[in-house]
Amino acid sequence: MSPQPKRTDQMMVLIPAYNEEGAIGHVISGVQQVLPQANIVVIDDCSTDNTIEAAQNAGATVVSLPCNLGIGGAVQTGFKFAREFGFDIVVRLDGDGQHDPKETLQLIAALKSEQADAVFGSRFIGKDSQMKIPISRRLGIKTFAFLVTMLTGERATDTTSGFMCLNRYAIDVLADHLPQDYPEVEGRIILHKARLTSLELPVLMRSRFAGMSSINSWRSIYYAFKVSIAALICAMKDIPVVKKEHEYDSHSDHSASRRYFGQSYSITRDRTTDTEAQIT
Repeated sequence: MSPQPKRTDQMMVLIPAYNEEGAIGHVISGVQQVLPQANIVVIDDCSTDNTIEAAQNAGATVVSLPCNLGIGGAVQTGFKFAREFGFDIVVRLDGDGQHDPKETLQLIAALKSEQADAVFGSRFIGKDSQMKIPISRRLGIKTFAFLVTMLTGERATDTTSGFMCLNRYAIDVLADHLPQDYPEVEGRIILHKARLTSLELPVLMRSRFAGMSSINSWRSIYYAFKVSIAALICAMKDIPVVKKEHEYDSHSDHSASRRYFGQSYSITRDRTTDTEAQIT
């Protein structure tokens, strides 16, 4: 059984994972070195390998989904978990090793200084990436960045980046409204419609340690078309505006939430992820 999340601070590191047994332990170890007080939570999206055991052995709390929801469903589960247990900050990075935990420090610093409600790491600002990105994917990334820039009026360069740091306002919004399929692009638009601020900072990303991406050259073309349409539809959705004058009580009693540890965690606030996940 994985250790229960610590309450020494209010920061949670969210790592969605699907069949990442070859990399997840290394990722968790890297996070522990950089953020020793952070609560590391791995959302396992019904992996068929030993991802759960590898994450548990590395010291993370694991939420195991009973069926494969896709990246959006896994990440939304993580945001719901963070909200349920009262975390004030969520740092999200991938389980394949592409995101360097050392880069989280600047994202967290920008968030804590209230420069934005959501801070994203970008491969395309100021630093040379070690990642080899196929031309088809790079074209798609540029297309999405253009769409988000046009729809929000805010310059975006890397809207497919899953490397981010969010405050409680952003956590709440995405816990309710994050789409299940390929959420990064739509998530930027949703945050904008909720009148939350976003900031991109340059980060160095690297090639995955193990495994294989689910998006190949042919799927990249389909993915670009599908996400572009979804982004346009998302821009027409009615997203409630966040009233920032509401103050979250970071010292509130979380005893009601603590009783769920070790039990089935029921996710009921959004129909797209209305299922049960086991915390182990």
